[in-house]
Amino acid sequence: MSQRKPWTKAELILAFNLYLKIPFGKFHHGNSDIIQLAKLIGRTPSAVSMRLSNFASVDPYHQQRGVKGLTGGIKQVQPIWDEFHQNKEELVFESEQILAEIQQTTIEKKYANILKGIDNLKGKTKVREVKTRVNQKVFRDIVLANYQGSCTVTGFANPDFLIASHITPWAKDVENRLNPQNGLLLNNLHDKAFENGYLAVDKNYKILVCSEFRKSKDEFVKHYFSAYHNKEIKRPERFLPSLVLLEKHMDEKFLG
Repeated sequence: MSQRKPWTKAELILAFNLYLKIPFGKFHHGNSDIIQLAKLIGRTPSAVSMRLSNFASVDPYHQQRGVKGLTGGIKQVQPIWDEFHQNKEELVFESEQILAEIQQTTIEKKYANILKGIDNLKGKTKVREVKTRVNQKVFRDIVLANYQGSCTVTGFANPDFLIASHITPWAKDVENRLNPQNGLLLNNLHDKAFENGYLAVDKNYKILVCSEFRKSKDEFVKHYFSAYHNKEIKRPERFLPSLVLLEKHMDEKFLG
């Protein structure tokens, strides 16, 4: 009986990339994304599914829930998990570069639709812009999966109207740019309201609407804002919003 081929670091990084992008309940070998990655790296869908379960076993969220996942591959996946939390931006971008390479393309070609308008940029400036836009796209994928594709306030599920909102802004919080716990999935309207302090989320994950809106007699404001005051957000699948970051948003942005 031949020995199973050891997983390379690149393969583990690709598995982790997928772990971040699909809901926990879809870690089965029949998932089309798992099948696709398995073909790309020459593994079986079952093997990829097992690796995703290995990552679940080192995920603190699942550990707190008492979900153990598959523990046999912890030694292999733990270093990737640790690397992600030490330097999210680098590992996420590296994973996308590896994925593009095995798909026999380049980052620029693969993400041409989000890289428009950078043709005149050169050198480090262009590299930085490519990295930023690709990582922002991956952050959106992660947040979409985490909230199972529906707005955390309203439950609206049309992706064309959904924004992967940062609790603390991308430009102001480098450390948490790609932290899934710094993300809320909001529709366009409530994203803008959250960004400008008309909405907040408290330590009990309840929606707070500013007093100006709660006092308003405008039917639109009543229906789309006041009606959600003190209602709990739709809980994400695994990365709960950081209470520290929510409190910071409340202190710095919420109009009260």
